[in-house]
Amino acid sequence: MSDSVSESRAVAGRVAAWLVERSRPDEAVALLCAWAVLGPNDPEGQALLADALRIDPSADAAQQAFERMEGIDGDHAVLEAALQGFGAEQLKAFQTEMHRPTFRRAQIGFNNNVNYQGAVYHVQTEDSGLDAPHVITHLFADGGRVIKSHKRNYHDAVNRDDVATFVKGLMKAQHLEMVMKLKGKEFDPVIAGEAIGGMETFTEPPQVDVRKLKKKKDAAQKAAAAAAAAPAPVSAAAPVPAAAPAAPAADPSYFSLVVMRSLTGGPERYAPTGDVNIIGSGGSIDLPGEVFCGRDEAVLTWRDGTLWLEDLDGGNGVFLRIRTPVELELGDEFVVGDQLLRVERNPNPDDGPDPAPTYFYSSPKWPSSFRVVQVFEGGSLGACVVARGNTLQVGSVVGDLVFSDDPLVDPQHCLIEEHAGTVVLTDLNSRTGLFVRIRGEQDLTQGDELLIGRTRLVVDLAQQ
Repeated sequence: MSDSVSESRAVAGRVAAWLVERSRPDEAVALLCAWAVLGPNDPEGQALLADALRIDPSADAAQQAFERMEGIDGDHAVLEAALQGFGAEQLKAFQTEMHRPTFRRAQIGFNNNVNYQGAVYHVQTEDSGLDAPHVITHLFADGGRVIKSHKRNYHDAVNRDDVATFVKGLMKAQHLEMVMKLKGKEFDPVIAGEAIGGMETFTEPPQVDVRKLKKKKDAAQKAAAAAAAAPAPVSAAAPVPAAAPAAPAADPSYFSLVVMRSLTGGPERYAPTGDVNIIGSGGSIDLPGEVFCGRDEAVLTWRDGTLWLEDLDGGNGVFLRIRTPVELELGDEFVVGDQLLRVERNPNPDDGPDPAPTYFYSSPKWPSSFRVVQVFEGGSLGACVVARGNTLQVGSVVGDLVFSDDPLVDPQHCLIEEHAGTVVLTDLNSRTGLFVRIRGEQDLTQGDELLIGRTRLVVDLAQQ
């Protein structure tokens, strides 16, 4: 399947959700069904059709889309109408409509509690709207005392076509900036009464030290890789007399991988040669005996002086040790000690009354932004813990998710928090580190540590 179809399907899913929010379910169903059949019958197309059926299980377009995808003949007039009316041109029009500013007074802001040094602080970010274009973030302590405020104007952006998206991004980044500055101890003198907080106005963009791992290879990177792999053009000039054959040049070695941990033996260091090397039993970095490493698990590519790691579909994945807080998406996986964990959306509540009507009696519930589940060998699920509010901690002694029998898990190992709609994973200075699964292509630097199954490898670029 081409990247353009895959990307268009992803856009169609987002546009459909937006249409449902605006009470336009019929258009959402037609759009989903059209793009479900505009491409192969694969998991992406099936997911779009499933979304359409969730919106309207009795929709004729969904039934006909199912028949078309399964190769069943029949009257598909409703589906054909959807294909005519909700193709690429209409999808682009919907995108433009989504990003068109729909607010004048203000967008909905963000509010989060933050635990810091045994106390609870509150961060609140507000937008003042296009008539007074600025974003303000307040940091509250002691149940209501403002100890610090950040302000940024965006009057230069009010005429942008994507101003709504721009402002939402500014609010999110400024909110995270306040949280990171608090946790970075920048406001400790203010909290201690040794300095005055007050309002601070910024002209530069928010400074947020939260890394976002890449999810897929950029189009420019793909083009560069394809160009590098393409054979040199053959000239039509007159033939040149053949020279004496030269001895074949040895492929250069650009990097090595030092084995820090292996439960099955093997070499202490891998020093592959050439520009492209496969990690897996079928490649030059074979990790002998590592049962969780498939034939083609990942590929390492040397390109333009940079080492790139790309996870290949179908394997157990390759994990990168994080050095700074990392932004996670729902569905992302990470490793704590020897535990594979996944962050997920909490399921929709299903605790309403029965026909009596009587509510099911239960323990008190608390608000929760996400949940973390343990994944066992074979894919079955283990422990599942929901965040208390917007925070969840993992450790061997202290935390919401405790692994007391894993010697590689520190007493307080890591923290997962949701702020301004962003889930952030932070290593609490653990001994053994925190590893996040790569989904796509990621550049590597000296000393980066990789985890594949139970094998840990350190990237060594010192020979360069």
